[in-house]
Amino acid sequence: MEGSSDYILRVSNLTVELQNQIILEHVNFKVKRGVTLAIVGPNGAGKTVLFRTLLNLVPYTGKIEWAPDVKIGYVPQNISVKDVPISVKEFLSYKSSSDIEPALTAVKLDTKDFQNKTLRVLSGGQLRRVLIAWALIDNPNVLLFDEPTVGVDVGGEESIFFMLNELKQKRNITMLLITHDIHLVKEYTDELLGLNKCATFFGESQRIAEPSLQQRIYGETVCLGET
Repeated sequence: MEGSSDYILRVSNLTVELQNQIILEHVNFKVKRGVTLAIVGPNGAGKTVLFRTLLNLVPYTGKIEWAPDVKIGYVPQNISVKDVPISVKEFLSYKSSSDIEPALTAVKLDTKDFQNKTLRVLSGGQLRRVLIAWALIDNPNVLLFDEPTVGVDVGGEESIFFMLNELKQKRNITMLLITHDIHLVKEYTDELLGLNKCATFFGESQRIAEPSLQQRIYGETVCLGET
């Protein structure tokens, strides 16, 4: 029998209106501890706004209930480092003056030489791992990822998801991630939230392989009722 302590997040009737435009409407879902939830949907569906709302950065109506012990880490979709002449070590040290090596070890970037590299010379995959290390420094039990493989070469996308799966298992972290990659959703996540301003699907990630479900998520919007 499931109890309230099994869930780290409950979202009820969540509605967001910005500049007189409905961005999210009557969204309902809940996330168990230790689960990886994929959030998918067409462009403009409100996925990034959902994350900003969960971080309490956007006004909303409805209810967002995090567990009392929640500690959230956030990895944004984009960060501009072209003109930032600081090293990996200096960047991470802004977050914490304590030892940064455990976070770098967790993302498999734990060499001394790497710490001295400047952010602007990193590959897309290396930069994503540094941003994940940034989020891990505070030892969160929830991680929010907005497109964790953006800017990563095709060959490196799966390695990022494999690493995230290892992190979840070793640290018992609950993960919420926005992605467009159906294969990675199927292979590396547990549950799936289809979003197109409202919730269009909420259930097992394996079902993303069903053409009818892909049509439901990415086609004409059909909202779910309350969950």
